Amino acid sequence: MSSHKFPLFPILVLLGSISLLGVGCGGKANPHPEDHERYLRIDRAVESLRQAYVKKDSSDLASLMTPGDQLERMREEAQGDFAIFSAITLDFAVERIMIQGDDIDVFVHWQGLWKKNADDPGLRQRGHTRLQWVGTKSILLRGIQGDTPFGMNARQAPIDPAYSPKKK
Repeated sequence: MSSHKFPLFPILVLLGSISLLGVGCGGKANPHPEDHERYLRIDRAVESLRQAYVKKDSSDLASLMTPGDQLERMREEAQGDFAIFSAITLDFAVERIMIQGDDIDVFVHWQGLWKKNADDPGLRQRGHTRLQWVGTKSILLRGIQGDTPFGMNARQAPIDPAYSPKKK
């Protein structure tokens, strides 16, 4: 008789299950590599937009956009942010990507902190926006809808130091 308290059968079942799981999950080829590459390009374009804004790089920002009045206004608002804020922190969380032909909608939740100087506690904001892109090989921004993080300076409520609410 064996003096072992643990039967050998459950250990063999566990080891067999682990080995079958490893064989079953290994080596599947991506059936749509071109779609996967396009999603990676879209992700890189969204990240490049975020980085260009945070780094206050107007030329990189412009290189990601198609010509148009809406985007020209956004570039001008971003320029205003670059002039006013010494530090910009912005994070994007992609919630959904919808593709229809060459048109791409990327829905993002964003949050950021805009500081005028090192002592400034900063302006914290968050929101949701729809980044409208176009392209397959080269992905370019063609529009923005929703709460855009660009142009935060223009959205700040101006505070008039001469105005003081009357206390009752």
